[in-house]
Amino acid sequence: MSIRENFETPSRFKTWSYALMGVGALSLIVGYILYGNVDHGTHFWSALLHNGVYFLLVVNAAMFFFAASSLAWGGWQISFRRVTEAISASVIPIGAITFVILLALVFGHKSNIYEWLDRDIVKNDEVLKGKSSFLSPTFFIAWSVLTIGLWTIFGIKLRGISREIDNAPITIEEGKKYIFKSTIWSAVYIVWFTLTVASVTPWLWLMSLNAHWFSTMYSWYTFASSFVAGIALITLFVIYLKNLGYLEYTNDEHLHDLGKYQFAFSIFWTYVWFAQFMLIWYGNISEETIYFKTRFEGAYEGLFYLNLTINFLAPILIYMSRPSKRNYATVTFMSVALLFGHWIDFYQMVFGSTMKDHVPMNLFDFGIAAGFVGLIMWNTARVLGKYPLIPKNHPFLKESIIHYT
Repeated sequence: MSIRENFETPSRFKTWSYALMGVGALSLIVGYILYGNVDHGTHFWSALLHNGVYFLLVVNAAMFFFAASSLAWGGWQISFRRVTEAISASVIPIGAITFVILLALVFGHKSNIYEWLDRDIVKNDEVLKGKSSFLSPTFFIAWSVLTIGLWTIFGIKLRGISREIDNAPITIEEGKKYIFKSTIWSAVYIVWFTLTVASVTPWLWLMSLNAHWFSTMYSWYTFASSFVAGIALITLFVIYLKNLGYLEYTNDEHLHDLGKYQFAFSIFWTYVWFAQFMLIWYGNISEETIYFKTRFEGAYEGLFYLNLTINFLAPILIYMSRPSKRNYATVTFMSVALLFGHWIDFYQMVFGSTMKDHVPMNLFDFGIAAGFVGLIMWNTARVLGKYPLIPKNHPFLKESIIHYT
């Protein structure tokens, strides 16, 4: 069987990616004109923060999947590993954009977004004053630099290691050294991922939008949400390439496992969501319930239930059976639904904190999202075209080819 190793981006795909980026750029300009100076630009900056953080965490989830699989010596995913790598490379442009957004919020003193940026408010608020060493512009920017910077550096390193063996076959001993090196660097990345995504960074970027409120489960919640979306994005690109005749070694068994990942981590997301909500609801302490007041009873009640429907009910009902996870149409539909569903999840995280009285969702929000989607499409295709699609000299490739679930 002839293997197509080099990806060529179809002209229609390029057109769509450029068009979506164009929509994003136009939405940015029109949105600034319409909302940039209304209510201190709350809608404008909330939309940028929401989409920047969401899509950055989604593409970074691809690198987490890559590193976690390498650390576990999971050979099953080698046949489509280059897809995961290519998506993770979007951390570079989206990380840069998100960092600029965060800089603009901090140095623009957008206290309508982050209340703790207002020194007068902090000075007269005992809760914010007690958190001032953590919720400060200096710590916020420094940690954001470290977060995005090391995600980028470790990602480049891991992708570089993956491509080291592309040009020539390796011996058994060289293979052992290669796997050891890949495992060590994957472990380093996982440690930093844990300190950022599973710990400090969501507290700063998202939870501090409600600076008086906190949840010890918040970081795990945002991780679960972005990881499900990340797996969905990987799945969509795998299916797209399969439809074009690429990834010949990837088959229904691999699709089944990607479906299982979506199903399993949708249940994990639901578990964390329920644990966080139920404990706060049962405790009924005003300092804690204030977060869910606008979401469970207020303006965001509709999104609250839509969030649960898409991200919990749909996966558990549709993905429960084995055939559904091996059906390309079903998996494509669910992948798109979950990407949108968790976009909604992050929407209520941000806007439910910055614009509590009403849901301002309109074409501007979708336009900004379209811009990020187009950027991911363009950059992923660009990286896919630069390197062989199949890491044919990888020691675990055979394990992936004969993979069976």
